[in-house]
Amino acid sequence: MTHLRKMMLEELERRNYAETTIHCYLRAVTEFSLHFHRPPNQLGPEHIRQYQAHLFGRQKLAPSTVTQRLAALRFFYVKTLRKPWSITETPYPKKVQRLPIILSSEEVAQLIDSALTPFHHIVLMTLYATGVRRAELTRLKITDIDSRRMIVHIQGGKGRKDRDVMLSPTLLKALREYWRGLRRKPTTWLFPGGRWHTANHPITTKVVWDACQKAAQRAGIHKKIHPHTLRHCFATHLLEAGADLRTIQVLLGHRDLEETTIYLHLSQQHLNATASPLDSLQLRDRSPQSE
Repeated sequence: MTHLRKMMLEELERRNYAETTIHCYLRAVTEFSLHFHRPPNQLGPEHIRQYQAHLFGRQKLAPSTVTQRLAALRFFYVKTLRKPWSITETPYPKKVQRLPIILSSEEVAQLIDSALTPFHHIVLMTLYATGVRRAELTRLKITDIDSRRMIVHIQGGKGRKDRDVMLSPTLLKALREYWRGLRRKPTTWLFPGGRWHTANHPITTKVVWDACQKAAQRAGIHKKIHPHTLRHCFATHLLEAGADLRTIQVLLGHRDLEETTIYLHLSQQHLNATASPLDSLQLRDRSPQSE
């Protein structure tokens, strides 16, 4: 570990940043340095400007990804090197608000039923039943499953916030079947890593990603699907079933209700309940039979 990397790591840990954020920030600064083949402390605003253009032009990264890379570089220069940072010289890209892809209930069932292995099956079930992020799923512990209160405890979610979500009776039954089928009963993690899922560490987020991708391929679903798709489906299907936005906000762990209102745009029930103004017009019949 280089001296600069160690300094940045200490600054991130002192501020209690999440492990995923620390990993992303360190990797972003490393890639920035490798791009110019120079230590990052020898690079300045002009290099950052060129690199930002490279991320958009050559790498074709999304605005949100470029923003994350710039945030990492800003942290490195301001907090680690104690250098000034000009927002004018290095503006964050304008956000693009795209609606996420939503599967129907039938497609979700098809996806889960097409899981490659029983382990993938229970992972996909848990994603959809709880609406957790994939990183939150990997950190679930056995003690987080409260079968008496029918609650799943999500600890250390995004923003270091804990929350509770409902424990579906269907999921509880599936978890018990999964538990009985394990070669060695885990003592800590609900979803242990390792080839036979018997390791003393949890699975990685890549395992969750692979489970989703392989199931979608086997199910013949050609939409662009990833683990977060099931989180979007969880929220949208709850809204269509009559749950209010405030409840969904709490279950998802959203800081602002505005984040949750996006599901109003995705709910088929809400879209179909609003008639197009075209339907109220009295138009002449221009069909061939009327001419």
